Amino acid sequence: MSNVYHRGRLIDHVHLRVSDLAAAKRFYCAVLATLGREPTIELDEAIGFDELWIDVADDAVGPSRVHLAFQAEDQDAVKRFYEAGLKAGGRDNGAPGERPYHPGYYAAFLLDPDGHNVEAVFHGPFTRSAASVELRPKG
Repeated sequence: MSNVYHRGRLIDHVHLRVSDLAAAKRFYCAVLATLGREPTIELDEAIGFDELWIDVADDAVGPSRVHLAFQAEDQDAVKRFYEAGLKAGGRDNGAPGERPYHPGYYAAFLLDPDGHNVEAVFHGPFTRSAASVELRPKG
């Protein structure tokens, strides 16, 4: 594991609290692999993928409920994300297809094992100003 971390431009991190960490690891490893991502850290009690941190909810509050949208490189990646998620215990919440949010918005939605609404989206033929922000130790 390297000491270089890539972070998004607006959100520092998202923290999901899940009821079954093994099921969450299986699901997120499968769907994020289709988007070219692998864990940046994996512990017995948690797993992280860049800005996404997942651990088990160990109190009466229970799992969090959120909507997460992951960036995909193209429409095929959105389709692979959807299929991998269904095979890894996710439930359909919107098959791959164009959405009316803006021209070229192509997405698929799944419910993860705890009911989080998880999306893969390809925004069409747009150019990014930067791939990510790199954080490196000083010195």
